[in-house]
Amino acid sequence: MKEEKKTRLDTNKDMMSEEKLAKLQKISLFAITWPILIEVSLQTLMQFVDVFMLSFVSDEAVAAIGVVNQLLIIAFVLFNFAAMGCGVVVAQFVGARKPKDVSATISSAMVMNLLFGIVISAIIVFFKEPLLGIFDLSPALMVHADIYLVIVGGTLFIQAMVFTIFSVLQAQGNTKDVMYVSIGMNILNIIGNYLFIFGAFGVPQLGVMGVAISTAICRLLAMFVLFYLLYLRVEVKIRLRDFFTFQKAYVKKILKIGIPGAGEHLSHSASQLVITMFITVLGTVALSTRVYTLNYAWVITTFSMAMSKGMQIYIGQLVGAGLMDYAYKRMYRGLKISLLVALTGAVILAIFGEFFLGLFTNDPDIITIGAILLMIGVLIEPGRTTNMVVISALRSAGDARYPVIVGIISMWGISVTLAYYLGIHLGFGLIGVWIALMADEWIRAILMLFRWRSRKWQNMRLVEDERSTKMETTA
Repeated sequence: MKEEKKTRLDTNKDMMSEEKLAKLQKISLFAITWPILIEVSLQTLMQFVDVFMLSFVSDEAVAAIGVVNQLLIIAFVLFNFAAMGCGVVVAQFVGARKPKDVSATISSAMVMNLLFGIVISAIIVFFKEPLLGIFDLSPALMVHADIYLVIVGGTLFIQAMVFTIFSVLQAQGNTKDVMYVSIGMNILNIIGNYLFIFGAFGVPQLGVMGVAISTAICRLLAMFVLFYLLYLRVEVKIRLRDFFTFQKAYVKKILKIGIPGAGEHLSHSASQLVITMFITVLGTVALSTRVYTLNYAWVITTFSMAMSKGMQIYIGQLVGAGLMDYAYKRMYRGLKISLLVALTGAVILAIFGEFFLGLFTNDPDIITIGAILLMIGVLIEPGRTTNMVVISALRSAGDARYPVIVGIISMWGISVTLAYYLGIHLGFGLIGVWIALMADEWIRAILMLFRWRSRKWQNMRLVEDERSTKMETTA
């Protein structure tokens, strides 16, 4: 009798696993990822367009905005922890088919991020002088940086909402919605930049201030559209009173993923901030070269970023459905594709580096040094791509602490230390800094791969499948 019950239970579990697998296979990794690829490409394009159009103002304007963006990136990380954690939890609840839990998670994350975003915006505006003062910028650069920081930094709470809704829509599989909104943001951003930088159609020619205003307006309009889309897409509607109620169980799950995930990103951003401070010692040419080169580096990593986001959604849903072996294999497939694309892009940039940099500037020093950095990028990209994809997969499975611990040790012990030693102490400049970045990326990538192969993440699932529990109880 006991054997019959056990056989029936195993059969029921197998049937349920096959049912889950069949449903999740219909939503392939490619189907999730291609709209994200376009969305990430468009986000990268926004940065690219801003830098390109600002280059018509001056190299000093580009250098100033590059410095400010290092501060803003840290702010993004601080309020992105809720968006990231919410995305992972929502993906697992979607995989486990729990729509009520999905809505409760979303409402908790949105309130948390709005409040946090407002606080961060206020801190940036009121403490802008000491924040910019750490870079010891020249008066010419400080004028541009101050204006941009006040306008864009003061409206960061809007970006907090945009990030959160982007994350939850994608976690539910609605990646096309995010793609369409990103397309609209880019079109408006290009139009706004053109009007304010060149003073077209009688619009005041505001330069850096105009770019900042254009960015803020685009984000505000995107936020309103995203709120509407979210209302349409959630299966269980979120009520107004839900936004005034914190449910500890959901907040705890969000923070379990969000805080370590944010810690890793914060460590990376802070380490890059310190490295930027090193580079300021090298002068405006070095700062401008860094900004131009990193913009092309972001173009290369666009596909890897999209794959990592898609991986987070896909692996999260698979883990939520209890399909661990399938999740394990699919990560490797996505990683192989990402590496192939990233290496191809890096090689193309390395070969035609001087031509691409010449699109931004005529300064021979910037072009020469930047071309060398793009060559080093061929060696950096495999490590960077592996980190992006594998860390996203680990995080989506609930294993968020290991990447941040390894990241803090490597970023500060290797990246920052070597950047100073090679770039400043030994006098290799930006080339030394880039070698330090390469060492950091590769060491972390190797450790992340070992972690995935250990399968320890399989015991860190955030949700339980109620139907499995019921079936076991009934049996």
